[in-house]
Amino acid sequence: MTVEPDPAVATDGTAAPDAPRLVLDAKDLHVYYGEFLAVRNVHLAVPHNEIVAMIGPSGCGKSTVLRCFNRMNELIDDCRVTGEVRYHGVDLYDRQVDAVEVRRRIGMVFQKPNPFPKSIYDNIVFGPRIAGVAKSEFDGIVESSLRKAALWDEVKDRLKSSALGLSGGQQQRLCIARAVASNPDVLLMDEPCSALDPIATGKIEDLMHEIKAEYTIVIVTHNMQQAARVSDRTAFFTVEVNPDSDRRTGVLVEYDDTEKIFSNPSDSRTENYVTGRFG
Repeated sequence: MTVEPDPAVATDGTAAPDAPRLVLDAKDLHVYYGEFLAVRNVHLAVPHNEIVAMIGPSGCGKSTVLRCFNRMNELIDDCRVTGEVRYHGVDLYDRQVDAVEVRRRIGMVFQKPNPFPKSIYDNIVFGPRIAGVAKSEFDGIVESSLRKAALWDEVKDRLKSSALGLSGGQQQRLCIARAVASNPDVLLMDEPCSALDPIATGKIEDLMHEIKAEYTIVIVTHNMQQAARVSDRTAFFTVEVNPDSDRRTGVLVEYDDTEKIFSNPSDSRTENYVTGRFG
């Protein structure tokens, strides 16, 4: 996959010199599971070095859309994606684009910490080892990645110990370190704090602010306060009856600056959700 820095592009695809450079750009995105339309007609552009939060009630398609950004949905039987998802202007679903390379450049951190049953050190070098990085570089990658995940000082004296011996919050930061060790451009985070206590959650949120200068981040969260604290832009999804059937489908209602979403949303459905009247 060849990716060149693209000029700023408006969401309609036209040149927009004053607009932020887009890293990810979904247009007319529909996701099906078999014949079931799970998400319809999503238009969502993610600017460079920003944090975008996706919020909404359960079953509205947030995680489904998130997985479209690094083709993780391809691993689900009967899942089909239509429309367009571009990364720096490159169509991610073009047949010539390597899905493995997509997932290296667009890393994923899941809801539940999932360290491998290996040492802390081996967790971090797992990706670089597969990519053929020289072993002489491993020590530097491990330290750099753990520092970026604000974990180095806590584990530097036990790198050969099992990662499963870490606390839940430490395991999640290890998973972030493992993701950044492969030198991605984007980090996707699917409810990364839902299983953590408030102290560990605060550390993950602080970490997101710290690494935003290096990575573009898209986070799915049920925690509206978290979205308000960490994100630059917020997308609100909800569930509606599909006009072509009696089944319910996820839709993107509104996407705007986070401050506007929470203080002066344009759609009454968004206002009802963020004020607690619905959801």
